[in-house]
Amino acid sequence: MPAIIKSFFDPITSTLSHVVYDHAGGQAAVIDPVLDYDAKSGRTSTIAADKILQFLREQELTLAWILETHAHADHLSSAKYLQQNSGGKIAIGAHIGQVQATFKKLFNLEPGFAVDGSQFDVLFEEDEIFHIGQLQAKALFVPGHTPADMAYQIEDAVFIGDTLFMPDTGTARCDFPGGDAQQLYRSIQKILALPPHTRLFLCHDYPPLDRHHESATTVAAQRADNIHIHDGISEEQFVQMRKKRDATLAVPVLILPAVQVNIRAGTFPPAEPNGISYLKIPLNSL
Repeated sequence: MPAIIKSFFDPITSTLSHVVYDHAGGQAAVIDPVLDYDAKSGRTSTIAADKILQFLREQELTLAWILETHAHADHLSSAKYLQQNSGGKIAIGAHIGQVQATFKKLFNLEPGFAVDGSQFDVLFEEDEIFHIGQLQAKALFVPGHTPADMAYQIEDAVFIGDTLFMPDTGTARCDFPGGDAQQLYRSIQKILALPPHTRLFLCHDYPPLDRHHESATTVAAQRADNIHIHDGISEEQFVQMRKKRDATLAVPVLILPAVQVNIRAGTFPPAEPNGISYLKIPLNSL
């Protein structure tokens, strides 16, 4: 059966979060939810997440899954907040421990911070099958942007995380710790081998000034028109382009606060004796 999909766009971070469900009154998954964060004050809020919760209530949906495609560097995750308010299991790819180990060292996190993914309820292995009510889903391992990226194939739709953007904006960067342009090329080829009509739902859209943001594209559109990886682009050409382009990119604005929360499945660092949670800013380290 086809998946029913409602997408939510956060204009501050250009992030797309998606609610996927089988039918009104049935079960749902939320993919890549956003927690609002004001970098100037250090305050969080739940405006974006509350819109999702309201939609779940309106459709009388039971939240079965909160799926993260990876540990995002551009927005904080509201996975824990959604779980506290609507239930569901928080899931990510089984290789998240590699990312946790890297950033535990960078942030000098507390000794008890585990680097085995145990902060998440479920760690998906490559091609693992799961269900959202009557919908069948498969976890696809698509490393390259990070060493732990997953995409989620749910019936006729695939939620591709940061592997691909709209055809006019290309592909994800590969210069984060553990990123690899060769791996990304091969991961994208896995996605582009799917039937041409397959819907590909984005995690981000950064539209040029002459178009509105979009939430989805297709395999056919990507193969024909993606500016970085359309049909005919070799692995060598892609890797060369990606490395050259990545060398010009600025560090994402929210990478330091976001990663610290996202490797904890959307939970804040433990409060200190004064009752306040703190995020660390490592100096001269990135």
